[in-house]
Amino acid sequence: MTIRKAVSGDEDSILELIKELAVYEKEPNAVINTSEQLAKHLFTDTICEAFVALVDEKVIGFSLFYTSYSTWKGPCIYLEDLYVRPRFRRTGAGSKLFNAVVDVAKERKVARMDWQVLGWNQLAIDFYKRKNAIIDDDWCNGRFFFND
Repeated sequence: MTIRKAVSGDEDSILELIKELAVYEKEPNAVINTSEQLAKHLFTDTICEAFVALVDEKVIGFSLFYTSYSTWKGPCIYLEDLYVRPRFRRTGAGSKLFNAVVDVAKERKVARMDWQVLGWNQLAIDFYKRKNAIIDDDWCNGRFFFND
């Protein structure tokens, strides 16, 4: 298994995994992103960044993140998604992808790293707890959709 920064040409594989994640999260029709948009955001505008996990030269997982900002703390890293295909779970791919983002956060000396996890996703919650993460039940999420 190899973990590396996503490069141009990975966008189709990453989008395929994003769609798998949407199915897993019970929102199969929610993805409106395209490979072209994803490539632009990852490699041209650099709105976000990603790592990919490869087995036999095939992308089997990804972690996608971006810089966010806390008015209290300053720059932060937001882990938008971490996903590994089911048959490659428990191989260390998820930990390696997560740790790659943690390493970026430490290298950039950000104040913290944030992410969300669905309350019903006990496997993910347990994964993050094994990393000594704080899973906060006190905050409610707010959201507007502009593209639907």
